[in-house]
Amino acid sequence: MNFVEKAVIMDASEMTRALKRMAHEVVEANKGVQDLVLLGIQRRGVSLAGLLGEAIKQIEGHEVPRGSLDITFYRDDLSTLGPAPKVSSTEMPFDVTGKIIILVDDVLYTGRTVRAALDVIMDWGRPAAIRLAVLVDRGHRELPIRPDFVGKNVPTSQKEIIKVKVKEFDDKEEVTVGEVVEG
Repeated sequence: MNFVEKAVIMDASEMTRALKRMAHEVVEANKGVQDLVLLGIQRRGVSLAGLLGEAIKQIEGHEVPRGSLDITFYRDDLSTLGPAPKVSSTEMPFDVTGKIIILVDDVLYTGRTVRAALDVIMDWGRPAAIRLAVLVDRGHRELPIRPDFVGKNVPTSQKEIIKVKVKEFDDKEEVTVGEVVEG
């Protein structure tokens, strides 16, 4: 099975513009940054939370606390991941109780990743609110989950795949759409 890229749907500058717009929306919706924390879902959601945090800092002049979530053991498809699923770390250098959490992920598809992330967060405490920020919403939800902040809506077929590339893992920033083909 190979991924065949069909098109670049966001280049680095479009990603930056979308994240800056989302940062303004987050600050406006929260009326500032008081009690605000960013939690990125491993892996690319963590990178995007960092970029979103930097954009918020440029707007407000204050650093927003950031953390990362590994949802591996909370997934409802854990048994299909094989005998040794890749596990990352969950880092919450703050108490989530009473905080307004901006949960950050790269692509929203079925909603199952977000559901697992909500379970992780609730195991750590009781936040005042959880808001969802995604760079790309591609539709096809299987659960009643809706993002609060979206970089770009990209209608896709179910056989298409959206790939978000970030410097930390891919040496470039862009979003592509493609398909997995046999061969």
